[in-house]
Amino acid sequence: MTQEEQQDLEEKQQDQQPEEPIEKSLEEQCNEYKAGWQRAQADYQNLKKQVDEQRSEWAKMSAMHVIQDFIPVLDNFKKAFATPIESGDKQWENWKKGIEYIMKQYEKVLEDHGVTTIKTIGETFDPTLHEAVGEEESDKETGTILKEIDAGYKLSNKILKVAKVIVAK
Repeated sequence: MTQEEQQDLEEKQQDQQPEEPIEKSLEEQCNEYKAGWQRAQADYQNLKKQVDEQRSEWAKMSAMHVIQDFIPVLDNFKKAFATPIESGDKQWENWKKGIEYIMKQYEKVLEDHGVTTIKTIGETFDPTLHEAVGEEESDKETGTILKEIDAGYKLSNKILKVAKVIVAK
């Protein structure tokens, strides 16, 4: 064999040998890229879920802040009607009934938005729901709520305003 023929043969052998490792490395690279793409897709789906959850939480917080602004108005309605006014004037009585209707309508709107009044009188004092503003002697069990000074409110499981109460000694 001549030197030229030998070089041609070596070149052919060299050309044939790297093809198999190149195919393997291309397949490995392809699998690597595919796995990376799949991880990126999973990360993207997780991010979408997280963003949706955050938006939902922000909407709830926003609603909670608006509702908190309306709670004092309802409290003032309740305080106004807790004070008895003796009057034989029919016009005054009709006006009072109309305002009472507005207050009940207002309570219904808050209730429809998930706001509930915290139970007080006769309940056992719970510092997460109630604020004791005083104590009185009573034949009831110690820690039983005797009077409600200010109503408390919850929105779902979040306390909007604790109830101010007087408890038994």
